[in-house]
Amino acid sequence: MKRLPFLLIVSLFAFSSCSDTSDVAEPATEPEVEVPAPGAVPPEPEEPEAKESEAAVSMTPKVVIETSAGNITLQLNREKAPVTVENFLSYTKEGFYDNTVFHRIIEGFMVQGGGFGLMEGGKIQQKETKSPIQNEAKNGLKNGRGTIAMARTGDPHSATAQFFINHNDNSNLDYPSFDGWGYTVFGKVVEGLEVVDQIASSATATKVLTTKGGDAPMDDVPVEPIVIQKVSLVE
Repeated sequence: MKRLPFLLIVSLFAFSSCSDTSDVAEPATEPEVEVPAPGAVPPEPEEPEAKESEAAVSMTPKVVIETSAGNITLQLNREKAPVTVENFLSYTKEGFYDNTVFHRIIEGFMVQGGGFGLMEGGKIQQKETKSPIQNEAKNGLKNGRGTIAMARTGDPHSATAQFFINHNDNSNLDYPSFDGWGYTVFGKVVEGLEVVDQIASSATATKVLTTKGGDAPMDDVPVEPIVIQKVSLVE
């Protein structure tokens, strides 16, 4: 039976840039200066226009994951994982995670979601994502219970939209892990850890999911879908 090449987390359980050349601006020419005639009274200097201050970017934004099992509030760490947080927030703001599912659950290990949508008729189908991002696992953050990290394939720099919430202290996933990279932690649960526990205790089975390569069986799928109804930035 063919097995699914899905984004997975390789662990003891067997877990988951293009350079952009900026345009170079031409050097600015010196502005012409109007010279007043002799004896003329110079005009009063104009008050400089007040510039709108840019909104401060929070280093610890919070998001709420509304699920069919309850709400989970996450505090993200933009200082330690700037690329990963921006990537997660971009998917969040676009509504990508709405009506997706936790498609892989292993109690005492982790709950994984963010990549498969729940379609009409109960079909679970993998979604198209943006380009992969750079691995930021070397940021000092640990895969402790209640932390959120990026799922990926065997390629350290393959993370896109899928994430997992650690249900245990999984130090074997910390940098440098078994492949010299590890799994990027970019935040933690600050409310709703009991919801994570409830999700982790769900009954699972092997089910056929629709991937980019076609239908394929996948282990550890919840018997009853656990739906991520909406993910919202709250502060």
